Amino acid sequence: MAKSSARGARTSVEVQGFTPHALWLMVRGRELMLDFKRFPWFRTASMEDVCDVTLLHGQHLHWPRLDVDLHIDSIEHPERFPLVSAVTSRTRKKPR
Repeated sequence: MAKSSARGARTSVEVQGFTPHALWLMVRGRELMLDFKRFPWFRTASMEDVCDVTLLHGQHLHWPRLDVDLHIDSIEHPERFPLVSAVTSRTRKKPR
């Protein structure tokens, strides 16, 4: 289990797992899965970037290093949010 905030900071978010297919979070006692098909920004992120997450206003997750902001409702109730990112993954250019 990875802590998601700086030492001594108050948080209600912890990264529970980071698999090839999804990111698992524990948010205020609830387990949430962010499937990379629906949330592609995390697919190629580093563990350090993924763990730098904060919960704002009790319902808003913010990853400053990835420039990603998600409302918890969009994770728990994806049917209410039909728009899906066109981003498939962040690819790195190969050196020439």
